[in-house]
Amino acid sequence: MLKHQLKNNTQLIKQKANELGFLYCGISKAEFLEEEAPRLEAWLKNGMHGQMQYMENYFDKRLDPRKLVEGARSVVSLLYNYYTHDEQKDAEAPKISKYAYGKDYHVVIKDKLKAFMQFIRENSGDINGRAFVDSAPVMDKAWAKKSGLGWVGKNSNLITKEQGSFFFIAEIIIDLELEYDGPIKDYCGTCTRCMDACPTDAIVAPYVVDGSKCISHFTIELKDEIIPEQMKGKFQNWAFGCDICQDVCPWNRFSRPHKEEQFNARREMLEMNKKDWEEITEEIFEGLFSGSALSRAKFKGLKRNINFLKPNE
Repeated sequence: MLKHQLKNNTQLIKQKANELGFLYCGISKAEFLEEEAPRLEAWLKNGMHGQMQYMENYFDKRLDPRKLVEGARSVVSLLYNYYTHDEQKDAEAPKISKYAYGKDYHVVIKDKLKAFMQFIRENSGDINGRAFVDSAPVMDKAWAKKSGLGWVGKNSNLITKEQGSFFFIAEIIIDLELEYDGPIKDYCGTCTRCMDACPTDAIVAPYVVDGSKCISHFTIELKDEIIPEQMKGKFQNWAFGCDICQDVCPWNRFSRPHKEEQFNARREMLEMNKKDWEEITEEIFEGLFSGSALSRAKFKGLKRNINFLKPNE
């Protein structure tokens, strides 16, 4: 492909990402993730994925986007902000992760990716491609890092200097050659605030998170009826997800509130006090959280989590 055409296609894609409200857009060459392969293998072998069995599936596809999209040439990585200054009113109420305050991000971002794919096809011809947001075996943080959107911090989250880490990551994998970006350096330095703050010691070493010990894993992914008793008193009141390692990260002092109306917090949810949460009924749950990421836990799961937070009688 001619150099000016490469440049033009790349500019069009980055411009469209901006128009659709994405915070950043970076592009990398679709190739085998050599650096990630041994890391992923060791992580799985050590059982750090807990009940996220899906992480064991499609090992090859996770590491090579050309196995997901035939003839893939480029991975377009996108970041979408979800940070908010909104907070739950009752400091003693069971806590909900910021990312679940509004409409389910899968739905919101998928609609944008659909429009994005259509735009690329209209402007670059009959291309083959797929868009993903947490919905397929794609190592989103590895690709975002590779394309220079940020670095992967000691808490294993992608961090940017300008905006911290409160964002969703999405990808478009296409068989279109583009201009590629390169990685940036790691700016965590000697800081260990995320490691020191984790109440379940899930960050077992710098850059290594044992998912099976993470509060988010227990409150979202764990489908057992009972949360292990040895975790009692360690959740710091988190009932769905956990923001501790992000809240203490110095880079998140640069976070700015999102502009996505669909992510706006449900007022009724923010105003619920401790008692409201403890007495929540299935009817209230369905009415309040239908279409939100919270519905992933289902009423039964959320109720289990809230009951687990209560001190033993």
